[in-house]
Amino acid sequence: MEKITLTKPDDWHLHLRGGAAMKSVVGMSALQMGRGVIMPNLSPPIRNVSQAMAYRKEIMSALPLETTFKPLMVLYLTDSTTKNEIIEASETEEVHAVKFYPAGATTNSDSGVTNLSSIYPALEQMQKEGLPLLIHGEVTDNDIDVFDRERVFIDRTLTKLVQDFPGLKMVLEHITTKDAVDFVNDCEINIAATITPHHLLANRNHMLVGGIKPHYYCLPVLKRQSPHQDSLMAAAVSGSPKFFLGTDSAPHEKYQKESSCGCAGIFSAHAAIELYAEAFDRVGKIEKLEGFASFFGADFYGLPRNQEKVTLGKDTWRIPESYNFSGSHVVPFFAGEDLSWKLLT
Repeated sequence: MEKITLTKPDDWHLHLRGGAAMKSVVGMSALQMGRGVIMPNLSPPIRNVSQAMAYRKEIMSALPLETTFKPLMVLYLTDSTTKNEIIEASETEEVHAVKFYPAGATTNSDSGVTNLSSIYPALEQMQKEGLPLLIHGEVTDNDIDVFDRERVFIDRTLTKLVQDFPGLKMVLEHITTKDAVDFVNDCEINIAATITPHHLLANRNHMLVGGIKPHYYCLPVLKRQSPHQDSLMAAAVSGSPKFFLGTDSAPHEKYQKESSCGCAGIFSAHAAIELYAEAFDRVGKIEKLEGFASFFGADFYGLPRNQEKVTLGKDTWRIPESYNFSGSHVVPFFAGEDLSWKLLT
């Protein structure tokens, strides 16, 4: 059996939910990942340090006993986030970033930013403290096509933020377009991006051809294979430290996906590193996986690389059609399909 051994990876963009739902899925991430950047878009959102600490305590209590998984907490940026809240966050060892959701852009983002100028005092303080800004990069205007919202956000908002805060670390999360790849490549080293397994392995044909497939629906939405999916794959295997692993694994109950609304989010924590291995191997670049999965994110955040190792073997296995999820079911990414790589240890 062909095998590869990697430094244990980290997930730099992870949704865990809360309560029984979290208990159903957190062990999957803990098995594969050393650390996870935990998204704060709960209902209500995680806006301050005390709420982040309470959420972290809940996560720690839900983890399997043997795990060494470490949750890295994130605050939810609003129009009213203050400089003092940023200072308090920067003084903790548990809070590692602040998340910018344009209001209405995705799940539980209604409390997000509505006025860019209102967050400038907080961003100034973040730049001073060295606290990264994590960005959901889409506009929410009804007259902007859903497939163009990332590109328009880059042109209209992100370009201005980078110009106005040249020293602020920023991560453009779950990028989906060639426009985003090009923008990040053209910026200084303090601008980076995460890439999901579903945006590497799927495009909008998977979601729409032969009928609408709600379990492929996410935000930002899947794009064309060319030039967008191809550009993401090229960036992921490029060896550039600007691009690193972030699953954006976002579980929803099966009925919530298979409804008239069809909640946005793809669950990938069940096989995250195997899915990335599949993507990298398909283009003959499996040797580039360790940097992307295990090194570049830690380096960007100024954290030590993990010391533990994981081993993957080339051993075909089939992903289940569903997993238990808070007394119901969640349908995973690649449900019922075969993967070529399997986590061994």
